[in-house]
This record gives sequence, C-alpha cells and structure tokens, in this order.
Amino acid sequence: MSYHKVHGDQRAQGHSPYLDSDDLQAMELEWDMEKELEEPGFDHFRLDGAAQRPLGNSQSPELDLEPIQPAASPKGRFQRLQEDPDYISHYTRPAPKSNRRSFCQMFKVLCTGLIVFILGVLIGYYGHKKCLPSSTSPEPNNPHLYQEILKEIKAENIQQIYRDLLQFPRGDDTDVAMKIMDRWTSHGLEDVQLANYSVLLDLPGSSSNTVTLKKSGECFYPSGQQCKRATKELHSQDLLYSYAAYSAKGTLEAELVDVQYGTAEDLVRIQAITDVTKKIALLKLGQSPLLYKLSLLEGAGFGGVLLYADPCDSPRTAALADEAFMVSLNSGGDPSTPGYPSSDGIYRQNQSNLTTLLVQPVSAVLVKKLISLPEDSIRKERCVPLELPATDKKIISLNIQSVATYKTISNVIGYLKGAVFPDRYVIIGSRHHGLDSYGGQEWASSTAVNTALVEAVMLKAKRGWRPDRTLVFCSWGGTSFGNIGSYEWAEDLKRVLQSNVVAYISLHNPVRGNSTLQPIASPSLQQLAAESQSFNCMENTKCPGSNVSSVQIQGDSDYFINHLGVPAMQFSYEDVKTSENSSFLHEALFPVHPTKAEELDPSFRLHETIAKLTGQVSLRIASEPVLPFSALDIALEVQNSLKDDDLDTQQLLAVASRLRDTAELFQSDEMRPANDPKERAPTRVRMLNDVLQSLEKSFVVQQAPPGLYRNILYRLDERTSRFSVLLKAREHCKLHQSNETIQAALSEVLNSINSAQVYFKAGFDVFEAALAGKK
Repeated sequence: MSYHKVHGDQRAQGHSPYLDSDDLQAMELEWDMEKELEEPGFDHFRLDGAAQRPLGNSQSPELDLEPIQPAASPKGRFQRLQEDPDYISHYTRPAPKSNRRSFCQMFKVLCTGLIVFILGVLIGYYGHKKCLPSSTSPEPNNPHLYQEILKEIKAENIQQIYRDLLQFPRGDDTDVAMKIMDRWTSHGLEDVQLANYSVLLDLPGSSSNTVTLKKSGECFYPSGQQCKRATKELHSQDLLYSYAAYSAKGTLEAELVDVQYGTAEDLVRIQAITDVTKKIALLKLGQSPLLYKLSLLEGAGFGGVLLYADPCDSPRTAALADEAFMVSLNSGGDPSTPGYPSSDGIYRQNQSNLTTLLVQPVSAVLVKKLISLPEDSIRKERCVPLELPATDKKIISLNIQSVATYKTISNVIGYLKGAVFPDRYVIIGSRHHGLDSYGGQEWASSTAVNTALVEAVMLKAKRGWRPDRTLVFCSWGGTSFGNIGSYEWAEDLKRVLQSNVVAYISLHNPVRGNSTLQPIASPSLQQLAAESQSFNCMENTKCPGSNVSSVQIQGDSDYFINHLGVPAMQFSYEDVKTSENSSFLHEALFPVHPTKAEELDPSFRLHETIAKLTGQVSLRIASEPVLPFSALDIALEVQNSLKDDDLDTQQLLAVASRLRDTAELFQSDEMRPANDPKERAPTRVRMLNDVLQSLEKSFVVQQAPPGLYRNILYRLDERTSRFSVLLKAREHCKLHQSNETIQAALSEVLNSINSAQVYFKAGFDVFEAALAGKK
C-alpha cells in the first residue's frame, strides 16, 4: 500500500476517527482506491450511499468509489493522513493546588532525585559494560526476516529428515509420535506434548474380503487375483488392507448393477429400468464425494457396492489399475464419540458400521474380469471407460469381514509462543504413520516438511525472535480413518480454539505428483496465497500463473474449516488430471512403493518449495500487525457462486450486493489506517483483527449432505463455481420430485450471506462507537 501526503490547504475541520484526539488535532482523509477486481458481469455494483457516509464525527469529502473489479491487490492505493502544523493542544496541565513548600520538603526532594540519578548512572554504566551487544535481542518482523528464516530450509535437509523418519520401527501410532516429539523438542520447540485418545478403529480381519462369481464359482481377492493362489506378487498385507473402514459386515449375494459415477442422473436412469433393492452397485470413484454418492445409493435401496477407479480417470503417471485400495467411510472423528472428545470416562456409542451398505474397493483388473472384457479389446491409442454391458447379467457374492477395536491415537502438539498476541494461534498441521503400506510413505513427506519448518523457525527463535502470534505445530494421528486425531484434539479444546485460532495451514500430502503446483485457500486467504506463490517464483525459472482456488481440501483441515469456520490454506504438487471426473480420486488410499516420494521428487526441490511457501504464509499471518485477510474476496466469491444460476436467486443476489458494498467500505475505511504504523492504535488493531479472524464463520451452515463441506464458501472442484449445497439440493429434487430440499438450501445460503452482512456492519458500529468515546 502506498500513501501520499495531503497538502495543508486540503484539510477540513473536525477530528479524524483514526487518530487520538489527545495527540493530533483536525485532520482529513482523502483517498483514491484503484480498481481492485476485474470481474466481468459486476460493473453495476457501486457504493451508492458511500458518498454521504460520515467517518466517525468528522466531515468527509465525498467518496466516489469506482466499480470494483478483480485485481491482484486487495488493499488498493490511498493517500495518507497529514498532521496539522497548526496543532494546538486542547489540554493543559492543571495548576498545582498550592505553590508554597517548606525548605525542608524541597531539600528532601532534591536529595532524593540526586541519589536516584547517581544510582541510575552507575547501574547503566556497569550494566552496559557487562552486557555486550548480543544477537539475542528481539528483532522486528519484516519480509527480510522471513527470508532469513526460509533460507534455512534446504532440499537436502528435508530429504535427510524423510529418510530418518522411514527408519522408525513400524510400531503403533504412539511410538512414531514419540519419535517426532523428541525431534521437535531437540530443536527447542516449546511445550511439545502428546495428546492421546482411545478411539474406535475398523481394522481388517484375519482373512481378506472376497468377491465370487455365482455362475462360474470363481473367487477373487480385491486385487483381482484368484483366491488362495500363491504367487510372489500376492502380498497378504495388501490384501487385508483392501477394504472400506466402517462398512457393514457380512455376506450378500445379488445382481451387479453398473451405476457409473452414482450421480442423480445415473440413478434416475437405472431405477427407470430395474428394481435396485438389495442389489450390488458397481460404482466409480470421482466426480463428487464418496460419502455423498453412497448416501444416494443407500437411499435408493442398494445393499452393497463394488468401488473402483477407472483407469481413464487416473493420472498417467500413476499406475493404479492393478491396485486395490482402502477408503474410510467416516466423515470425521471417533465414531463412538460423535461431537465430543474420546476422553476417559466418556460415554461411547456402538458405531462400528457407519452405513448399511457392504462396501468393497476393488482394482480395475477385477472389474474387467467381472464384466468379461477381453484384454485385446482395449484400445491402446485411446482410453475407453469401463462399463458393464446392459445385456450381461452378473450375480456375485460379496463377503466382507472387518473388526472394530479400540486403539490409541496420538497427536504431537508444539508451541512457539507469540510476543504480542500469544492467545492467537496459527496452526501448521501434518500427519504421521499411515496404514501399514497404504499411504505408508506419504506421511513421511508431510512430517518431513513440517519438521524442516520447525527447525528453521527455531534457529531464529534461539536468537531472540518471536512471532506476534503463537505458532502451533501439529502432527496428527489417525488421519487415514477419518481425520480422527485432529477431530478429537479440536473437540477437546473446542471452546479455546473457537476464539483463538486465526488460520490453519495444511501439509497433508505436499507432493502427490510433480507436474502442477496446486494452491488451495479459503477466499479470505486467496490474495495471500497468490502473493506468496509469485514471490517464490522470482527465484525459479518456472513460474506458473496464479491458480488459487477454494475447493474442498483433503485431510485434517476438515474440522477447522467446517466446525470452527477458520480460514485455511494448502500448497501441494499434483499430476495433471486426465478427465473432469478425476476429482475426489484422492479419497482412495493406494499402496505406496517405498521409493515413491523420491521417484516423484528425486532432488526434493518440490518439497523445499512447499516448505517455503507454507513458511511464508505462516510467518506473515503470525507476524503482520493486521491480519492479511481480504473481506472483499469473500463477497466476490459469494457473488460468483450465485452468477448464472437458473434457480430464483434474486433475493440472494440483493443480499450479496449489500455484502459486497459493506466489504468494500470495510476493507478501505477500516483496514487502511491500521496498515500505517503512524496511524495504528493497539486497541483498534485488536478490534480489527478480531473481525477479520471471524470473517468466514457466518458461512458454516448447520447441516450439509454427507461428504460436502458445511462451509459453503468452498466449491466441490475446479469445474463448478456454484454453492455445492445448491447443486446437491437440485439433484435431490430430481430423485424425489420435491423442491423442499432446494428451498431449505436456499434458506441456509440466504441466512449465511445475511449474517455476514450483519457481522460486517456490527464491526463498523463498534469502531465508530469506540472512536466517538475517545473524543
């Protein structure tokens, strides 16, 4: 933000609401705001009443705001305030009640002052002599300091940490957590502790699940290999972990029905030609969340599901067709203690099955055998999606056995206390110890990047530096079963976190490919993500364009986004998606080869980039006096989500327009003066940050369909720009021929937008009241 002085003859009378009336007299604010957003279709949105809006008690020149268009900077360009050279204090020191003093009293005062002065000189002299200048003096927060911290993050260091982590014995979750805690403690991280919870896990049984063709009697394992065939490629551990955690158990013999991706259109088509009651659906991963599709199938009356990933949807760099995989049907946390932590003495519910469906993940190899697809029929020059012939009737027997048992899940939590706002937390989260061989190496990438960031930050902290806000480094356990570790810790500390957490930065799976840097951020953090990405590219030859999006994020950020309304961000490298159906393939956990990470990133430069980007945004959020959040971007995201919708959203658009007007004024009128150190009052900054911290809480709805975010600011994927709850409500209408769900969803969205508008307006009222009180 750049400021320009206003000449003395431009001043108007009255007190500025941004300056202390005890120190500065009349000043006037004049500012020009450059076009902040270049968004087609919204030229008609203006602040019609802004010109007459008073700023505090001062008289203000008219504010002629141009239509806001999408732009790179959320702050705009303003003119700064100018001190009045003719300033005369309105306050004078009161006269003493009596000017008569006795000689004795005066003598005592003089002697006391002289003694204090001499002692001060002596203490200062010897103290300066003994205390030589030290590098442990606190340093101010500035971009150069951030770079000093980030330059300590090196690819070779991350690679060494990664290899050290893989040397840990494959013990239980607590053993790995203890090793991570010891390493973080050795580098000086404060108050590192384990948070242990006894939770209900659904683990594979002693034998693998099976699929049997009724006609031929052939029995297959989920991988596609025939039962009891002893080959070198047959790994019992892989077979055991090819299952769906928290699925129903038992045996089901029924007809196999191809439902493709299980969309509402697919189900309407299928139900028109056959009765699906208690049949087994052949379902593809992708397009929408698995839990949502399973809820549709369960509602339609299916009894079981064979789940697979179509090779045409998988990235070409990932050979997943021959692999079975694991999924979790848990939406989050310990199923036996929904909504509250798994602490000692807590009542536990019997929730080992989270669906009535028997769900079994299988490989594409097995699917080809079930649909009798000859190998030579596959065209090598073009990928042909798998499909069960309409005339081919297959009866299969599905046998699923898993065991529900209580296990201890451990989280590692370490703090670097803030110097100015220690009660405000910036959380950086990774995960540790995946399943035995399923995602077994990905956790090491996540933890290695977080550990490298801990080490770099603590090197600076040992020399006296502190962030303004507290940095909380977390390594979560139980992620593979439904983000259990993070859910239980957050539920345990819910009351504290609701008011204290500022942002969540995720390191869930930093390098899952090597072709595209994919930044994901909530709307209020999109500007910060784009700025950090551009800054990092200055030192590299390949600088991708800003492609920050707000889509549903995989991993432990879930609770913070959907229950606490906390702004979140994640940087990761991915492979180029091969089809529009590739979304949500990440819900499957495939076996990971021990050298997978080093094959994707041999030099660990991609890991280094993720670590530096994560460090850059974390340090800025933790150390900038005013939180680098954009209120205006939230309003724009809301308007974009309502654009070109065929639903009757006129009332929503009207409320969204008011929200945008308020956000524009808030971002310019309230944030501008706080960003100038000469105009920054601690009380005002704290009030402003409290408002910014809670910008997204209004958009967390009470209920959402399974698998969809309760925070409606997040879209399903890059292809869709509409509110996901409205999209799914429309699908529900197609299935049940009722518009009640649409009306309920519209009401939820309307209430969220209106609540945000009221919240912003209330922030204005608080600021104005506080400033008026000072006068």
